[in-house]
Amino acid sequence: MKNKLVSSGGSMNSPAQRLRGARIALVGDDAELHSVISAELQHEGAHCAGFGSAEALYRHLLEGLSCDVVLLDVMLPGDGDGYSVVDFLHRISPNIGIVMMGVGAEPGDIARGLSLGADLYLAKPLKIPVLVAMLGSLLRRLRVPPQTHASVPARQIQAMDWRLSSDGWTLVSPSLRSLALTEAERAVLRPLFADRGQIVDRDAIIAAITDRPWNFDSHRLEVLIHRLRARVVAAMGEKLPLRAVRGRGYLLDHDPV
Repeated sequence: MKNKLVSSGGSMNSPAQRLRGARIALVGDDAELHSVISAELQHEGAHCAGFGSAEALYRHLLEGLSCDVVLLDVMLPGDGDGYSVVDFLHRISPNIGIVMMGVGAEPGDIARGLSLGADLYLAKPLKIPVLVAMLGSLLRRLRVPPQTHASVPARQIQAMDWRLSSDGWTLVSPSLRSLALTEAERAVLRPLFADRGQIVDRDAIIAAITDRPWNFDSHRLEVLIHRLRARVVAAMGEKLPLRAVRGRGYLLDHDPV
Protein backbone atom coordinates (compact mmCIF):
# COMPACT_ATOMS: atom_id res chain seq x y z
CA MET A 1 0.00 0.00 0.00
CA LYS A 2 1.31 3.45 -0.90
CA ASN A 3 2.37 5.70 1.93
CA LYS A 4 -0.40 8.19 2.77
CA LEU A 5 2.01 11.02 1.99
CA VAL A 6 2.47 9.86 -1.60
CA SER A 7 -0.26 10.38 -4.18
CA SER A 8 -1.90 7.21 -5.47
CA GLY A 9 -1.30 8.56 -8.98
CA GLY A 10 1.85 6.45 -9.08
CA SER A 11 4.71 6.91 -11.54
CA MET A 12 4.64 7.05 -15.31
CA ASN A 13 6.59 4.55 -17.37
CA SER A 14 9.77 6.18 -18.59
CA PRO A 15 12.11 4.00 -20.66
CA ALA A 16 14.40 7.02 -21.08
CA GLN A 17 15.02 7.20 -17.32
CA ARG A 18 14.76 10.95 -16.88
CA LEU A 19 16.90 10.96 -13.73
CA ARG A 20 19.64 8.66 -14.99
CA GLY A 21 22.84 9.04 -12.98
CA ALA A 22 21.44 11.65 -10.58
CA ARG A 23 22.60 11.32 -6.96
CA ILE A 24 19.69 12.16 -4.68
CA ALA A 25 19.78 12.32 -0.88
CA LEU A 26 16.52 11.88 1.05
CA VAL A 27 16.65 13.46 4.51
CA GLY A 28 14.07 12.79 7.21
CA ASP A 29 12.90 10.10 9.61
CA ASP A 30 9.92 8.75 7.60
CA ALA A 31 11.51 5.53 6.41
CA GLU A 32 8.32 4.26 4.74
CA LEU A 33 7.88 7.42 2.68
CA HIS A 34 11.53 7.44 1.67
CA SER A 35 11.33 3.80 0.64
CA VAL A 36 8.45 4.56 -1.73
CA ILE A 37 10.12 7.66 -3.17
CA SER A 38 13.48 5.93 -3.52
CA ALA A 39 11.96 3.03 -5.45
CA GLU A 40 10.27 5.40 -7.88
CA LEU A 41 13.35 7.55 -8.39
CA GLN A 42 15.60 4.53 -8.88
CA HIS A 43 13.16 3.33 -11.54
CA GLU A 44 13.92 6.62 -13.28
CA GLY A 45 17.67 5.94 -13.09
CA ALA A 46 18.61 7.89 -9.95
CA HIS A 47 20.96 6.73 -7.19
CA CYS A 48 19.27 7.37 -3.84
CA ALA A 49 20.63 7.47 -0.31
CA GLY A 50 18.53 7.94 2.82
CA PHE A 51 19.57 9.92 5.91
CA GLY A 52 17.53 9.91 9.10
CA SER A 53 18.71 13.32 10.26
CA ALA A 54 20.56 16.44 9.21
CA GLU A 55 23.59 15.26 11.19
CA ALA A 56 23.73 12.05 9.11
CA LEU A 57 23.72 14.13 5.92
CA TYR A 58 26.50 16.36 7.26
CA ARG A 59 28.64 13.30 8.09
CA HIS A 60 28.08 12.07 4.52
CA LEU A 61 29.31 15.39 3.13
CA LEU A 62 32.21 15.51 5.59
CA GLU A 63 33.43 12.16 4.25
CA GLY A 64 33.88 13.81 0.87
CA LEU A 65 30.81 12.24 -0.70
CA SER A 66 28.43 14.39 -2.68
CA CYS A 67 24.96 14.55 -4.15
CA ASP A 68 23.18 16.45 -6.90
CA VAL A 69 19.87 17.04 -5.12
CA VAL A 70 18.74 16.91 -1.50
CA LEU A 71 15.08 15.96 -0.99
CA LEU A 72 14.38 17.31 2.47
CA ASP A 73 11.53 16.94 4.97
CA VAL A 74 10.61 20.21 6.70
CA MET A 75 10.15 18.41 10.03
CA LEU A 76 13.35 16.71 11.17
CA PRO A 77 14.38 14.91 14.36
CA GLY A 78 16.66 16.81 16.72
CA ASP A 79 16.91 20.51 17.45
CA GLY A 80 16.99 21.81 13.88
CA ASP A 81 14.48 21.78 11.07
CA GLY A 82 14.51 21.69 7.29
CA TYR A 83 14.85 25.46 7.05
CA SER A 84 18.17 25.52 8.92
CA VAL A 85 19.48 22.72 6.68
CA VAL A 86 18.45 24.62 3.54
CA ASP A 87 20.18 27.76 4.77
CA PHE A 88 23.39 25.84 5.54
CA LEU A 89 23.47 23.84 2.30
CA HIS A 90 22.82 26.92 0.21
CA ARG A 91 25.70 28.72 1.92
CA ILE A 92 28.29 25.95 1.56
CA SER A 93 27.31 24.49 -1.80
CA PRO A 94 24.91 26.55 -3.92
CA ASN A 95 25.31 24.07 -6.78
CA ILE A 96 23.34 21.40 -4.88
CA GLY A 97 19.65 21.32 -5.74
CA ILE A 98 17.35 21.48 -2.71
CA VAL A 99 13.73 20.28 -2.70
CA MET A 100 11.68 20.71 0.49
CA MET A 101 8.64 18.59 1.38
CA GLY A 102 5.99 19.60 3.90
CA VAL A 103 2.47 18.63 4.99
CA GLY A 104 -0.13 21.30 4.34
CA ALA A 105 2.44 23.79 3.09
CA GLU A 106 1.30 27.36 3.73
CA PRO A 107 2.35 30.24 1.46
CA GLY A 108 4.51 31.62 4.27
CA ASP A 109 6.31 28.29 4.69
CA ILE A 110 6.95 28.02 0.96
CA ALA A 111 8.20 31.61 0.76
CA ARG A 112 10.53 31.05 3.71
CA GLY A 113 12.03 27.89 2.20
CA LEU A 114 12.57 29.46 -1.20
CA SER A 115 14.06 32.63 0.27
CA LEU A 116 16.62 30.55 2.20
CA GLY A 117 17.78 28.82 -0.97
CA ALA A 118 15.45 25.91 -1.71
CA ASP A 119 14.82 25.37 -5.43
CA LEU A 120 11.41 23.75 -4.95
CA TYR A 121 8.88 23.33 -2.14
CA LEU A 122 6.42 20.46 -2.59
CA ALA A 123 3.31 19.81 -0.51
CA LYS A 124 2.48 16.33 0.75
CA PRO A 125 0.91 14.09 -0.41
CA LEU A 126 3.51 14.01 -3.15
CA LYS A 127 2.48 13.32 -6.73
CA ILE A 128 5.27 11.11 -8.01
CA PRO A 129 4.98 12.02 -11.73
CA VAL A 130 5.17 15.71 -10.79
CA LEU A 131 8.13 15.08 -8.46
CA VAL A 132 10.03 13.22 -11.20
CA ALA A 133 9.30 15.92 -13.79
CA MET A 134 10.39 18.70 -11.41
CA LEU A 135 13.58 16.87 -10.46
CA GLY A 136 14.37 16.33 -14.14
CA SER A 137 13.91 20.04 -14.84
CA LEU A 138 16.03 21.02 -11.83
CA LEU A 139 18.84 18.65 -12.83
CA ARG A 140 18.94 20.03 -16.36
CA ARG A 141 19.48 23.50 -14.92
CA LEU A 142 22.11 22.34 -12.44
CA ARG A 143 24.09 20.52 -15.10
CA VAL A 144 24.61 23.62 -17.26
CA PRO A 145 28.42 24.15 -17.45
CA PRO A 146 29.50 26.82 -14.96
CA GLN A 147 30.79 30.15 -16.18
CA THR A 148 34.47 30.99 -16.04
CA HIS A 149 35.59 32.16 -12.61
CA ALA A 150 35.35 35.87 -12.04
CA SER A 151 38.41 37.95 -12.70
CA VAL A 152 40.39 39.13 -9.70
CA PRO A 153 39.66 42.69 -8.52
CA ALA A 154 42.61 45.06 -8.58
CA ARG A 155 42.88 45.55 -4.82
CA GLN A 156 44.17 42.46 -3.03
CA ILE A 157 44.84 41.39 0.53
CA GLN A 158 47.88 39.14 0.50
CA ALA A 159 48.32 36.10 2.73
CA MET A 160 51.74 34.79 1.81
CA ASP A 161 51.32 33.60 -1.77
CA TRP A 162 47.53 33.14 -1.53
CA ARG A 163 45.36 36.21 -1.96
CA LEU A 164 41.83 37.24 -1.14
CA SER A 165 40.14 40.05 -3.04
CA SER A 166 39.38 43.19 -1.07
CA ASP A 167 35.65 42.40 -1.10
CA GLY A 168 36.36 38.84 0.02
CA TRP A 169 34.48 37.14 -2.81
CA THR A 170 37.45 35.80 -4.82
CA LEU A 171 40.32 33.55 -3.74
CA VAL A 172 43.51 33.60 -5.84
CA SER A 173 46.14 30.85 -5.78
CA PRO A 174 49.94 31.29 -6.14
CA SER A 175 49.59 30.30 -9.81
CA LEU A 176 46.99 33.09 -10.23
CA ARG A 177 44.00 30.79 -10.64
CA SER A 178 40.86 32.31 -9.13
CA LEU A 179 37.84 30.84 -7.38
CA ALA A 180 34.54 32.63 -6.72
CA LEU A 181 33.55 31.95 -3.11
CA THR A 182 30.18 31.22 -1.56
CA GLU A 183 28.85 33.46 1.18
CA ALA A 184 29.85 31.00 3.91
CA GLU A 185 33.32 30.40 2.44
CA ARG A 186 33.88 34.15 2.30
CA ALA A 187 32.82 34.47 5.95
CA VAL A 188 35.32 31.76 6.95
CA LEU A 189 38.29 33.10 5.00
CA ARG A 190 38.07 36.80 5.83
CA PRO A 191 39.07 36.46 9.52
CA LEU A 192 41.72 33.87 8.60
CA PHE A 193 43.32 36.21 6.07
CA ALA A 194 42.99 39.14 8.46
CA ASP A 195 44.95 37.19 11.12
CA ARG A 196 47.05 35.04 8.78
CA GLY A 197 49.58 32.86 10.57
CA GLN A 198 47.56 33.14 13.79
CA ILE A 199 45.01 30.72 15.19
CA VAL A 200 41.45 31.97 14.77
CA ASP A 201 39.09 30.60 17.39
CA ARG A 202 36.29 28.32 16.13
CA ASP A 203 33.69 30.48 17.87
CA ALA A 204 34.98 33.57 16.08
CA ILE A 205 34.68 31.85 12.72
CA ILE A 206 31.17 30.61 13.52
CA ALA A 207 30.19 34.13 14.59
CA ALA A 208 31.40 35.37 11.19
CA ILE A 209 29.19 32.82 9.43
CA THR A 210 25.93 33.34 11.30
CA ASP A 211 24.26 35.91 13.54
CA ARG A 212 22.92 33.02 15.67
CA PRO A 213 26.15 31.23 16.70
CA TRP A 214 24.46 29.55 19.67
CA ASN A 215 22.24 27.66 17.23
CA PHE A 216 25.03 26.61 14.86
CA ASP A 217 25.99 22.91 14.82
CA SER A 218 29.79 22.69 15.05
CA HIS A 219 29.74 19.83 12.54
CA ARG A 220 28.63 22.36 9.95
CA LEU A 221 31.93 24.23 10.24
CA GLU A 222 33.87 21.00 9.68
CA VAL A 223 31.77 20.24 6.60
CA LEU A 224 32.27 23.76 5.28
CA ILE A 225 36.07 23.65 5.75
CA HIS A 226 36.27 20.20 4.18
CA ARG A 227 34.28 21.22 1.11
CA LEU A 228 36.22 24.46 0.75
CA ARG A 229 39.52 22.56 0.68
CA ALA A 230 38.11 20.11 -1.86
CA ARG A 231 36.77 22.90 -4.08
CA VAL A 232 40.14 24.67 -4.03
CA VAL A 233 42.00 21.53 -5.08
CA ALA A 234 39.46 20.75 -7.82
CA ALA A 235 39.42 24.29 -9.23
CA MET A 236 43.05 25.31 -8.72
CA GLY A 237 45.04 22.10 -8.50
CA GLU A 238 46.67 23.38 -5.29
CA LYS A 239 46.06 22.86 -1.57
CA LEU A 240 44.90 25.82 0.46
CA PRO A 241 47.19 26.08 3.52
CA LEU A 242 44.27 26.08 5.92
CA ARG A 243 45.08 24.01 8.99
CA ALA A 244 42.95 22.83 11.91
CA VAL A 245 44.41 23.28 15.39
CA ARG A 246 42.87 20.66 17.65
CA GLY A 247 40.64 22.07 20.37
CA ARG A 248 41.26 25.68 19.34
CA GLY A 249 40.37 26.66 15.79
CA TYR A 250 41.98 27.16 12.38
CA LEU A 251 44.86 29.08 10.89
CA LEU A 252 45.96 30.03 7.41
CA ASP A 253 49.49 28.67 7.43
CA HIS A 254 52.58 29.75 5.52
CA ASP A 255 53.08 26.45 3.77
CA PRO A 256 50.80 23.99 1.96
CA VAL A 257 49.14 21.36 4.15
